Amino acid sequence: MGYVIAGQTISLDGYVADANGSAEPLYPDLADLQGSEYMNGLIEETGAVVMGRRSFEMPDDPDTIADEYEFQAPIFVVTHHPPPVTPKENERLTFTFVTDGVESAVAQATAAAGDKSVTVVGGVDVIRQLLHAGLVDELRVDVMPVLLGDGLRFLDDSSLAHVDLEKIGIVEVGARTSLRFRVNRA
Repeated sequence: MGYVIAGQTISLDGYVADANGSAEPLYPDLADLQGSEYMNGLIEETGAVVMGRRSFEMPDDPDTIADEYEFQAPIFVVTHHPPPVTPKENERLTFTFVTDGVESAVAQATAAAGDKSVTVVGGVDVIRQLLHAGLVDELRVDVMPVLLGDGLRFLDDSSLAHVDLEKIGIVEVGARTSLRFRVNRA
């Protein structure tokens, strides 16, 4: 199976979204990231993307993803309810709505990624499920110097205490600190 990288941006106090469900306070640097060496490296290594339904629904208009999303690769959305109409696609970016679990999503994404990595973007629940299933090779956590105080916590699940992480890198990109961990399997 291919290399699976799960990534999430969090506040310093461990939230991925504020009390109103918005992740916007975590991305004041979004314009600076676009075209940066950091982002270009992520894009280059990604052959397919796995995300949850909430991450897929973040843009107001899903049809804009094909034209604007940085990862121009096949996208596999883990969901119980696919949208009635598939959003706009292009020659590089396609959508597959996976209703039979994270294992299936990773298997399909790995096949589509070829010799590149599968990148799991957002989707706290999806990342938790993947960690429980032992399907993550690397966990990347980007910490922003913001305190949200309340909202949706990242990895707020005591049953993940068994996951063995090994720090393999730290990269600073502006205000963002990106922590990289190998997920060791027993």
